Amino acid sequence: MASASAIPEPVDTEEVGDTPRQARSLFTRMPTGAKLFLILSAALLPLALIAMIATLQTTRLADAEARARLRVAADESARAIAIELIGDMTALRTAAAALGSDAADAPSCARVQGVFAQQASMGTRFAIIGRNGQLLCGQPIAAPATLPPVRSGEVVATVLPGRGLVMATAAPGTGLVARALFPSDFLERLGTPSGRAGLFRTALVHDDQVLDLSPEEDFSTFARTETTSPELGIADLTLRTSVRSAPISSSFIVAMLLPLLMWAAAAGIGWFVVDRLLIRPLRQLRSAVAAFSPGEVMDPGMARDAPAQEIRELGDTFRSISRTVAAHEAGLAEGLVRQTKLTREVHHRVKNNLQVIASLINFHARGAPSADAAAAYASIQRRVDALAVVHRNHFAEMEENRGLNLRAAIGELTSSIRASAPSGSSGLGISLDVAPLFVTQDVAVAVAFLLTETIELAMTVDPAAQIRIALSQAEDDPARGILRVISRAYVESDRLHESAALRYGRVLEGLARQLRSRLHHDPLSGAYEIAISIVGRD
Repeated sequence: MASASAIPEPVDTEEVGDTPRQARSLFTRMPTGAKLFLILSAALLPLALIAMIATLQTTRLADAEARARLRVAADESARAIAIELIGDMTALRTAAAALGSDAADAPSCARVQGVFAQQASMGTRFAIIGRNGQLLCGQPIAAPATLPPVRSGEVVATVLPGRGLVMATAAPGTGLVARALFPSDFLERLGTPSGRAGLFRTALVHDDQVLDLSPEEDFSTFARTETTSPELGIADLTLRTSVRSAPISSSFIVAMLLPLLMWAAAAGIGWFVVDRLLIRPLRQLRSAVAAFSPGEVMDPGMARDAPAQEIRELGDTFRSISRTVAAHEAGLAEGLVRQTKLTREVHHRVKNNLQVIASLINFHARGAPSADAAAAYASIQRRVDALAVVHRNHFAEMEENRGLNLRAAIGELTSSIRASAPSGSSGLGISLDVAPLFVTQDVAVAVAFLLTETIELAMTVDPAAQIRIALSQAEDDPARGILRVISRAYVESDRLHESAALRYGRVLEGLARQLRSRLHHDPLSGAYEIAISIVGRD
């Protein structure tokens, strides 16, 4: 007992290895081509990552080198432009201060002209304006509308797009204003770095105004660029300098796409091999199996030419199985023929037996000692005839197997009832409005008995009753039919109540339960109504 208690409990491997088991199950259900693609992709993934990392590292080194060249060139250009602008504006402010003290100070004007002499050939001009707007020195320069007001001792600037830069300064305590126009060509020459080894694009930026100093270096929209913007230290001006990074060349694209090309090539080769050896022969074999009809011997001829030995063996196995299935199908077909003949014989014998019983009842009715006994025999005979009608119609519909047509059965049943009606019921009338609906044999038997009972109930109340039988398909449910038996004999009366209570009521309720529906009686209009199940319509 002690050793038995020491036995360890078994471990539920389904719970412990649930996640790996699910992964294996998912991989197992995948197509063969997808499996091969995943395996090759996983094998080539390290090589692809190495190639991509090497390409990206080369690009990063080239970008770092471009940024270093850009910083050196931008600082050099900004320094050259700043020195020139600061020197020129300082000389203008000094001259404006001197002219403010002495408007006839010609040497001061001459000195500033000497400062701007070398630049004049490039279109650089200056002007010193007096308090009354008169030109004291230089050449006239109109103040642009975008030029902000200048205060004493400060320098302001504005950009003339496509033309150049206008700067202004005011001499302290004099009210004189000095302006200078620096053309784009002049500023471009100043901003060109020495030993230019790359394509730089420079622009002076003042607030939202931009003066392009290198329009010929127009970068495309998709060009990779590096940009820096050092300040000049005067009038809030900055020099924006851009340089192209390492371009996205064809070699770069090939290097980046090489891993993808390797994956595509590997997947294509793998899929081609698997498709030729496995998938295409299996697809052809599946088509042959799908086209297989029971009773035939399948002949997958394409499997014999398949390059894979396993597929050829599988085709031979299917062919052997189809022979076995054909033999079994032949046996089943023969058994079905025997069973159909037997069923037909059974129905035929039942129909004949019912006819024999009806004949015996009719024989005894003729020798009945009283009218009541003869009426009882006739009532029994009508019920036997109702069952015989159902069997005859069911036997006639067996070939098509659509069910039993109630229109034909009810027509034959009512004809039989009228023929066997008592002599006092000669005025009995039955009209039909029956749709061609099909039902099962069980439903047909119950409907035949139900009609027989309701017609006999009407004859009991009124031997000359006029009866209308209607059958239609339900509008809200195509699988249901509505059967109505209408007669003035069904209007509420003592005789109807007595007959239904003593003889017919229980039988009608039992037949309604057999039909799995409720039998409705409308005592005002004189009608019985019930819903029945149908299997189709002609």
